[in-house]
Amino acid sequence: MDEELRSLTQRLRQEAGTMASFSYERLAATGDLDELAAVLIAPEQPLWARELAAFRLGVAGDRRAFEALVLLLNHRDPQRCASAAYAMARLGDPRTARAAAALATNELRVAYALHPVRLLVELRAPESVPALITTLARRFRPHDPYRRVALACVEGLGVLGDERARPVLNEALVHPELAGAAADALRRLPAQRVPRGRG
Repeated sequence: MDEELRSLTQRLRQEAGTMASFSYERLAATGDLDELAAVLIAPEQPLWARELAAFRLGVAGDRRAFEALVLLLNHRDPQRCASAAYAMARLGDPRTARAAAALATNELRVAYALHPVRLLVELRAPESVPALITTLARRFRPHDPYRRVALACVEGLGVLGDERARPVLNEALVHPELAGAAADALRRLPAQRVPRGRG
């Protein structure tokens, strides 16, 4: 079993508890995607059931999971965010990168931006670099508490290796907690061209 799926199933089995163990095992075992999708629109479903259904649909590439996964990607529980990001990376929905960029750059939800940032790096979508640049630039404010988000942006920009990130990475060099990662990221960018002098 995939490690991410193993972790999720263990966590959600505990959340479901013994009273809902039959319902849990049914959802975990079914191969009927319509049954999973029905959980997402049925009223009064527990969160564990919605998460399990959305995750399984997502990794199966069923786009009916998209809205539920976006909500989970922005959840206050980091484990739910991580599982949603994993499923969204495999969903294959063209809306995914745009949604992740919106979450990563939403200053009202920046406390939950870590997994959207990581998802953008994995997706390597056109939205990825601009969103990471925007999010990182906002983290240079004095006493900003979201250093993990800033570090994820720096590391992600290094992975993406886009020249557009050079100015913001140079700015990150003056922040001690980001300097090492920023230097590594800058080394991964394409070599700058030296303009030829007129002869």
